[in-house]
Amino acid sequence: MFEKILIANRGEIALRIQRACRELGIRTVVVHSEADTEAKYVKLADESVCIGPPASAQSYLNIPAIIAAAEVTDAQAIHPGYGFLSENADFAERVERSGFVFIGPRPETIRLMGDKVSAIKAMKAAGVPCVPGSEGPLPEDPKECLEIGRKVGYPVIKGTARHRSKEAVYLGNGDKIGFGIEV
Repeated sequence: MFEKILIANRGEIALRIQRACRELGIRTVVVHSEADTEAKYVKLADESVCIGPPASAQSYLNIPAIIAAAEVTDAQAIHPGYGFLSENADFAERVERSGFVFIGPRPETIRLMGDKVSAIKAMKAAGVPCVPGSEGPLPEDPKECLEIGRKVGYPVIKGTARHRSKEAVYLGNGDKIGFGIEV
């Protein structure tokens, strides 16, 4: 069991992790931006470290600042919460290389599951039942996409292969495919 963990998140997410740690007798360190100095999660933490200005890219996503905060507070582990750096395999690796425990999936698991195509292949190889779909990225040709849809069965939901993409989800009904192309 850990004696002290650093929470690399903010707000309600940090509060929930703090509550669980308190129940387990684990001390908490939170990181915060200059804008969050008076936030409830900062006030309720055992320790806090300001890691940068209000912009998330300069604070909550600043990996060197988070690692440094863990070092100066003698935290044993870093909990990313969710969002921010929780699905960043490079962050998980840097945490481990710096001598801390990353509370979350292994970096290789984050990479594997961050790509839907490789995640589905891994799940099928492990015998996990999967929803029918394409066997990889969709082709560029809308007619080929429609053929895949006919094989899978409609309605079809077209998602993105990478979890960080901003691409919208489309529905197809056999007459239209979600690229805005009618055939």
